[in-house]
Amino acid sequence: MGVSVWQILIIVLVVVLLFGARRLPELGKSLGEAINGFKKGISTDDSIDVTEDKEKIEKGEEEAAQASAKENSKEKA
Repeated sequence: MGVSVWQILIIVLVVVLLFGARRLPELGKSLGEAINGFKKGISTDDSIDVTEDKEKIEKGEEEAAQASAKENSKEKA
């Protein structure tokens, strides 16, 4: 009931005919990266850090202040 050598050869032949010999290394690389990404996703901690950096908050406040100042100067003009 196992997979025989002939079955593997037929599958390889069909894959080569479908994708071409030039694209097989690209497909193998993409498949390997996908598997590694999946394994990494499974093995990492599921917790999500939603805290913001203090620098990002301060930068956002500065940008908001600059934007409102521009709007105020346009309204006055």
